[in-house]
Order: sequence, then structure tokens, then C-alpha cells
Amino acid sequence: QVQLVESGGGLVQAGGSLRLSCAASRSIFTINSMGWFRQAPGKQRELVAVISRSGDTNYADSVKGRFTISRDSAEDTVYLQMDSLKPEDTAVYLCNAKVFPKDYWGQGTQVTVSS
Repeated sequence: QVQLVESGGGLVQAGGSLRLSCAASRSIFTINSMGWFRQAPGKQRELVAVISRSGDTNYADSVKGRFTISRDSAEDTVYLQMDSLKPEDTAVYLCNAKVFPKDYWGQGTQVTVSS
């Protein structure tokens, strides 16, 4: 079992920045990977960024160069630094943890980018 608690969403103007946090209830080194997904109204959930247990990262093409995923093992927390935000980044952002074969999800945090 993994509980995930997200924080850091909000309203920001285009071009601004936000940092999302996802605190896990167990050591992140016991989790295969952690990542951030997002879901906008009327759209499918999509992967934004993921970091594996070994530290490898992967990003959606739409956020490469603007978003950075990182982790703090002492705090068992994964972060998503979002810079140069665009209105199309508006969505509910959800933290995900994969402990094979299961997926665990946070409650989601709203990010709204105004033009």
C-alpha cells in the first residue's frame, strides 16, 4: 500500500511557475516509479513526467524543457517544477506510484493557467 498526498496547485498567469509536491507514505526506494499525470476536462489522462527508482526521468513532449521532476529521498517526496506555464497546462494533476503490479493515485491538485 502507498498513500500519496499532493500539494502545490493553484492559479497562475501564463509564463509563471508552480511546484507540485507528492509525499509518499513509504520509502520512495521501495516504489518502482513515481510520476505525475494530468487530466483536463473532456480529455484523457496523460503522463506528464515520471522518475524511476534508479532516477531515470521521462517527460511528455509537450512539457520537455519546461517541467522538471525530482525527488527528495529523505522526505519520500517527489516534486514537479513547472515553469513557463501555458493555458493548455490547465488540468488536475495526479501523483502516481507504481508498485508492480499495482498503481496508486493521489487525490489530485488543480492547476489553472490564465492567459
